[in-house]
Parts: sequence; C-alpha cells; structure tokens
Amino acid sequence: MSGALQRLKLVIAYDGRPFNGWQSQSGGGGIQDHIEAAAEKIAGVPVRLHGSGRTDAGVHALGQVAHFDVALPTHPPDRWQIALNANLPPEIRVLRVARARGGREGFHARFSATGKRYVYRVWNDRFLHPMEIGRAWLVPHELDFDALREGAKLLTGRHDFAGFAANRGTPEKDTVRTIHDIRISRRGPLLTLTFEGDGFLYKMVRLLTGSLIRIAQGRGDTAWLRSILEGVAQKTQFAAPAEGLFLARVFYR
Repeated sequence: MSGALQRLKLVIAYDGRPFNGWQSQSGGGGIQDHIEAAAEKIAGVPVRLHGSGRTDAGVHALGQVAHFDVALPTHPPDRWQIALNANLPPEIRVLRVARARGGREGFHARFSATGKRYVYRVWNDRFLHPMEIGRAWLVPHELDFDALREGAKLLTGRHDFAGFAANRGTPEKDTVRTIHDIRISRRGPLLTLTFEGDGFLYKMVRLLTGSLIRIAQGRGDTAWLRSILEGVAQKTQFAAPAEGLFLARVFYR
C-alpha cells in the first residue's frame, strides 16, 4: 500500500470448529487467512490483519477484535462489513467495522488491549445435548460447587500462572497475570465459568478450567491448586477441551 492509510477496527465472531485456530497457517486454514483473503479481494491489494491474540483450533469467539490498514479513499465501515461477510465462510462473521479511534498511531488490536473475558461452558449431565456438540464440555460426574467456588476464589488476583500455561515453543518471559474475576453460574445442566483478567497465557483458561473441574469432582483440593500456583508442584496437565471455550470480549481504554 502507498499513500495515506486508514486503520479499521473489526469485531468478529466465529465458530472455531472448521478452522486451524486464529493464526495464519501455511496451508491457509486459519481464521486470519480467510479474513485477509476477503479483505484483499475487496481492496485489490494484500491486506495484513492483526488480531488481539490467538485462539486455538476449536475455540470460538463472540468478540474477537482485529484491525487492518487500507489506502484512502476507502469504503465506509458499513460497506466493509457487508463486503467482508459476503466473502467469508458462514462460520465467520464480522459484527462491526469502525474507524479506529486515534488512527494508526492510537490503536492496535493487540497492544492497546487492557484485558479479556473468556467464557467456558460445561454440560453437567449424563449425555451431551445434540445442540451443544462442539460448544460445551460434557462432564457427567457429580460436581461439588462449594469446592469449585473455593478454587475460583483462590485463583482470583495477581499471581504467577506459569503452572497453568502450556509451552507454545518459546517460553513466556513474564507469566504473572491478574484475574479480576471468575464467575460461576448454573442453569439446568449448563455450567458457565467466566474469566476476566488483564491477559491470559497460552491455554491458561483451559488449564484453569480443567483443574477447577478436577477439584469439583473430588480428584484434587485447593491445597493442590495452591501448590501449583506457588510453584511447589508441577504444572497441571488437566486442560479442558477446546470446544467449550469462547473469547467473549476484548477490553480497551
């Protein structure tokens, strides 16, 4: 691209099942690949999309945020939304397009983010409802909700979450994060865990969820959870499946 550029902010929802995660893949199977291809078709030139962060294969999004730069003059944001959706698979939808506040210097989908909200859905029944396939984790065992809430309370706050993170290849230099809140609610067989914090490590929400459910099943206790949090015990290996996880919202100032 040459000349003046304008930064567009996108809010995106997707069903993660058909794709190889958010990040661009060499074979083109990432959600990022599909949106870049749609944008290039509209703009007539290659477009580089920047997301607020990665989601793994099978993980869904209700409010992923991304941006790209396009040459001026360009289509108005509402036209971009219509055109992008017309060129995307039905499992990916651009919910909103807006001019980035502050322009190219004032907004970055990843570096301007101040926090995220993730939702994990557990189906606590003998069988999984067919409408929940790919959208919830079936846990048929009886759960102790007092233990679950006690564990969530322990994990809330600012901690070193190295014991609740997987290795993506390059170890994280800083594994300290703040979880502002872990809310637990139940409606019928559907158990919902909502995590809100300033940032999350690779597979952190899935590992936290898997560990909390293990406690609720009576296979661990808060002392075990604390020992991982304090680096006394080894990393937890109990990751909840990808399909129950949703990136619900990305926060910005």
